[in-house]
Amino acid sequence: MKNVTDSFVSLGHWPSAGSFGFNTDIFATNPINLSVVVGVLIFFGKGVLSDLLDNRKQRILNTIRNSEELRGGAIQQLEKARTRLRKVETEADQFRVNGYSEIEREKLNLINSTYKTLEQLENYKNETIQFEQQRAINQVRQRVFQQALQGALGTLNSCLNNELHLRTISANIGLLEAMKEITE
Repeated sequence: MKNVTDSFVSLGHWPSAGSFGFNTDIFATNPINLSVVVGVLIFFGKGVLSDLLDNRKQRILNTIRNSEELRGGAIQQLEKARTRLRKVETEADQFRVNGYSEIEREKLNLINSTYKTLEQLENYKNETIQFEQQRAINQVRQRVFQQALQGALGTLNSCLNNELHLRTISANIGLLEAMKEITE
């Protein structure tokens, strides 16, 4: 400490006018140089530093403002998205309910049309059965008639002789001629 005070005291004592030299004592010159540099920086750099800090402060405030605006916009978009989601979920529920209703309606329509088709098929089957029964009955009648006719012809042929046969034919021809004259 004595050296520091000695250096200040020696400031009052200037070397001779003809000589110029450097003070190489670091402890003596550093505080003086630092105080001069700090003083010059404070005096001249105060405005620059203040401007830099003000600019930095403005940029930070602008960034905060922009962030708040973006946050507000994001919140609005989130609310809009939530509203759309609710709307879409409601529509999906309606489609689901309508889809189930439509499926049930189509199922009932299919069941009804199947019953109608089965009923028509049953009617066609019954008509076909009746037609086939009628045809079978007619065939049986024809066979019975043919067999009866053959039996009658067989009986007549065995009972009739040629003379009786010729008289019957002549009588029938006479009847036909009489009918022909009447119709003319």
